[in-house]
Amino acid sequence: MARLRDSIPDRPAHRDIRQLARILGFLAPYRRQIVVAMVALVVAASCVLVLGQGLRRVIDGGFASGEAALLDNALIGLLAVIVVMAVATYTRFYFVSWIGERVSADIRRAVFGHLLDLSPGFFEVTRTGEVISRLTNDTALLEVVIGSSASFALRNTLIMLGSLVMLIVTSPKLTALVLLGVPLVIAPILLYGRRVRSLSRASQARVADVSVYIDEALHEIRTVQSYGHEDEDRARFGERVEQAFATAAERIRQRALLIALVMLLAFGAVGVILWIGGHDVLDGRISAGELSAFVFYAVLVAGAMGAVSEVIGDLQRAAGATERLMELLATAPQIRAPASPQPLPVPPRGEVRFDRVSFSYPSRPDALALADFSLELKPGETVALVGPSGAGKSTVLQLLLRYYDADAGAISLDGVELRQADPRALRARLALVPQDPVIFAASVRENVRYGRIGASDAEVEEACAAAYASEFVERLPEGMDTFLGERGVRLSGGQRQRLSIARALLADRAVLLLDEATSSLDAASEHYVQMALARLMQNRTTLIVAHRLATVQNADRIVVMDEGRIIATGTHAELVREKGLYARLAALQFLGAGAAAAAIP
Repeated sequence: MARLRDSIPDRPAHRDIRQLARILGFLAPYRRQIVVAMVALVVAASCVLVLGQGLRRVIDGGFASGEAALLDNALIGLLAVIVVMAVATYTRFYFVSWIGERVSADIRRAVFGHLLDLSPGFFEVTRTGEVISRLTNDTALLEVVIGSSASFALRNTLIMLGSLVMLIVTSPKLTALVLLGVPLVIAPILLYGRRVRSLSRASQARVADVSVYIDEALHEIRTVQSYGHEDEDRARFGERVEQAFATAAERIRQRALLIALVMLLAFGAVGVILWIGGHDVLDGRISAGELSAFVFYAVLVAGAMGAVSEVIGDLQRAAGATERLMELLATAPQIRAPASPQPLPVPPRGEVRFDRVSFSYPSRPDALALADFSLELKPGETVALVGPSGAGKSTVLQLLLRYYDADAGAISLDGVELRQADPRALRARLALVPQDPVIFAASVRENVRYGRIGASDAEVEEACAAAYASEFVERLPEGMDTFLGERGVRLSGGQRQRLSIARALLADRAVLLLDEATSSLDAASEHYVQMALARLMQNRTTLIVAHRLATVQNADRIVVMDEGRIIATGTHAELVREKGLYARLAALQFLGAGAAAAAIP
């Protein structure tokens, strides 16, 4: 299935864990919970270290002395430490996990909220599936790191440092042997770990490819099925799944080998320590309890070092995820309100003016969509834009909605230049009825109320009646509360369009923008939609984009466009008499190709 969008520039993400500092702003509101978690973490780590001394007391004070009372006291003390450790571990786990979930949710909300402020130009050059992957997979990875891996790394670092101190206190000689052997044990683990982390990154990338393909195929399921592309898409999707599986299988194999290597080296080192330490016990240089404590701390050091080295990979992946998310948050909206926006006049008049506007789309900077375009709409006037595909008609609407800013010239609404107004205030005066009506996966009521959130049920029903939508809504299983499915799949094209018109009626905006609103409808549907549009256009400035000239014959003015320029203006009758492009288009649509050739010199 062809890629419909270009990807975000795929430059390598930094693996520097210092990138994680960029999420400190999201952690700041939860200082109290972080302090509680850190205190619990230190207490739990300290209890683990105390266990070694408890083990020494049990062996030397209990078993070696042969006194039951001493053994009982030592075991009671050991049990008390274990209870404190369990409580501290519960507290640490709960608060750290809570912080991870909370911060992940905050980041998701911040990124999604920021995405809603980005102009359509951003999504014109960005693959939506990639953005979704960042918003879901990357935040999930941060959730794991903040809620688990980071505290796990800190806990093991504390245990490792504390155990090293206890090793030195217990036996400097054996500690020296341990420190000499540590590099020999850790070096191959770290080197081999790089291979595992590399495969983890590759596996993550393959899973992202699978997600993107699912997003494209399911969103365009009608196109897939209408062209009989199911088998081809199954095969292509299968290839991506197998690639992801192969990478994951290799990662699992390498990680299994790494775990086996860690166990071999760690327990081999413990065996060497027991051999040397056992001879020291036999020679009376240390006690059996001290050797047991030493082995305990040595195991803690080895385990902690292995755990930290493993967590470093998670932290590095989280650093890359942080960079990708912060990159989205750092993307500045191209369309934004000025520091002191100029208020639009009240009440709205619906006066629109384009003054020598030129514009090129960001994805096609060398091709002018509009060139030296000038047009004025008086309040209450109906103006139609006609012309061949690619003439720039829909671009006029997109610039008026300020999805983009003009490269040259000025556009104003009610005397206020669009760049000087707040985009939200501007759009609150414009109602759009697009060619492909947007229906959300919600009820009829919720879809219509999208035009004005605070509207009452009675106002929503009145808008449906005015848009001639009530006649089919009443036949739906649950009426106004019927769930319409994703993109309104349970409705016909004409029904979706009438709901779109009801939404615009409810919004009650001063300027109405109709973008090919009836181009894809059958005759019966078009009849209802035209009646609904007639009501909608009353007492409003209306700008219509149309290919079907029959729908705009009664417009106050018809503006003929070609290659981004206005080439003629007038009424239907005037333009037909001029025998220009409009007359040729009219002849083609009303008379047929043969008559058009005869009618136009």
